Amino acid sequence: MALGAFGAHAISERVDLKAYTNWQTAAQYQFFHGLALLGLAALDVRLASRTLSLVRIFFVLGVVCFSGSLYLLATREITGTEGLTRFLGPITPLGGLMFMAGWAVLLVGALRKSV
Repeated sequence: MALGAFGAHAISERVDLKAYTNWQTAAQYQFFHGLALLGLAALDVRLASRTLSLVRIFFVLGVVCFSGSLYLLATREITGTEGLTRFLGPITPLGGLMFMAGWAVLLVGALRKSV
């Protein structure tokens, strides 16, 4: 939430609309997956610990790669990190894949447990 608020108040007037939209997307995905990580605590006794550990790893890596790269890309002009664009661009979709992998593992783990 703090990064979303920071984006709304400090970033919005210092970057272009596309960069601001990227910042907001990063904050949303970070927030949703933070909530999902909290929700996993409630599933601790219902799913295998290996499954939960793998989901947590995928979600945290997703936040770092997806949201982290979008935060850096959105502020590259302010921070002077334009040279990282070629490196950060491909990191964002990898983070998205981490999110999808985490949800897939959670789904499979839940289905196995219910059978």
